[in-house]
Amino acid sequence: MYDLVIKNGTVVNSWGMIEADVAVSSETIVAVGLGLSGKREIDAGGKLVIPGAVDTHVHLSLDLGGGLISSDDFFTGTRAAAFGGTTTVVPFVHPESGETMESAFRRRQNEAEGDVVVDYGWHMNIGPDAFKEPGGLQAAVNRIKSFGIVTFKLYMAYGYRLSDSQLFQAMEAVGRAGGLSVVHAENWDLISFLVERAVHAGEHHPRWHEKCRPSSFEAEAVSKVAAIAAYLSFPAEIFHVGNRAVSRTIEDARKKNIPLFGETCPQYLFLTTDAFEREGVEGAYPVCSPPIRPEADRTAMWDALSSGALQIVSTDHCPFLAEEKERGLGTGFHKIPGGVPSIEMRLSALYSEGVRSGYISPEQWIDVCCAAPARLHGFDRKGEIAPGKDADIVIFDPEKEHCLTAETLHERCGWTPYEGMKLVGKVESTLVRGRAVIDKGSFVGAAGMGKYISRSGIDARLH
Repeated sequence: MYDLVIKNGTVVNSWGMIEADVAVSSETIVAVGLGLSGKREIDAGGKLVIPGAVDTHVHLSLDLGGGLISSDDFFTGTRAAAFGGTTTVVPFVHPESGETMESAFRRRQNEAEGDVVVDYGWHMNIGPDAFKEPGGLQAAVNRIKSFGIVTFKLYMAYGYRLSDSQLFQAMEAVGRAGGLSVVHAENWDLISFLVERAVHAGEHHPRWHEKCRPSSFEAEAVSKVAAIAAYLSFPAEIFHVGNRAVSRTIEDARKKNIPLFGETCPQYLFLTTDAFEREGVEGAYPVCSPPIRPEADRTAMWDALSSGALQIVSTDHCPFLAEEKERGLGTGFHKIPGGVPSIEMRLSALYSEGVRSGYISPEQWIDVCCAAPARLHGFDRKGEIAPGKDADIVIFDPEKEHCLTAETLHERCGWTPYEGMKLVGKVESTLVRGRAVIDKGSFVGAAGMGKYISRSGIDARLH
């Protein structure tokens, strides 16, 4: 007899849907079939039984300096993730000036373990200082891989920005180590020029955040990454795609068998530049980078998911408190801390507005939220309801109606740019390796029950 059996549900994987029971022993799924019995049983009749979602782009306890730290720490952020059916997250290690990547990894591990509620991995940032690592960049990347990190963040913007030659060398080092480069692709020189010119002209409104970051400039930066990936034959993923020009650039590259992948986020699927016109601080809430775009780009992101031109939906979850957004707004659009909260709403919103509206199938929903991010980022025991996989299981009520509000969500920032959005379909229960974290809408987990997942490689096949 199995330890636990989830009975009578509809099991949804990226490859199909079946009526089946799911059996768990210890932390692992051991059987999927009919008529299974367990020491403990959960009736999932009328519900969907799906893999725990994998969010491969979250910022938790992100310190921007000057006392500005993103509002969700490792406990509040991962608790909100669990409420939303996400059982694995990937935050970032950002080495500080003069700090080695190894030291930064150990520092962040100390910050996270003991607080995380769900399982997690890390992305390691490669900034200009990484080229000063003992033994050189390649040796440093190899050392970090030995700690189970196989995904590396490369910036073409901000203080971590790499020059073209550094970007090439970083993608080469990561590829040689069998890892994946995940890239924030923007043309920072042109953005900085346009921001400076707008501020000098007295433009302070949040709408200028988008106006100073034209889609065509972003697509140009992505084309550069595609060219390097083609030359090296090493894979790369473009983070937070939000406009048609970029999605088409990725799609064109893939048609040429260039190993380039694309991720979009809820803010690009559900928000438009109209959000900047909201009164007061609410107009500052949706500021994030790259920016949200006009309606035509929003619908283009749904089309790209439907066609497979984009492969992953993550969140880039990085909220700040309302007073911090407002303080930035008082100085000008260029001082508003960028980032929105989406870690809890992603899975339900993609079902309600994606599956129920006919943009994507139930199988595509699971693929972009669970299977594809697990596969590409090296979580080989995640993202699927199948024997041998971790028992990361979500029981999902496809008919449950609910409304997104700051009061009903569990992120710490106290606001949501999706305020008042009505959804159909909601997470009822979330299990991480067979242990309940959310049970019928109530938090029953504990800080520290999440586990660091050491990864050995990635699956970057163009499928």
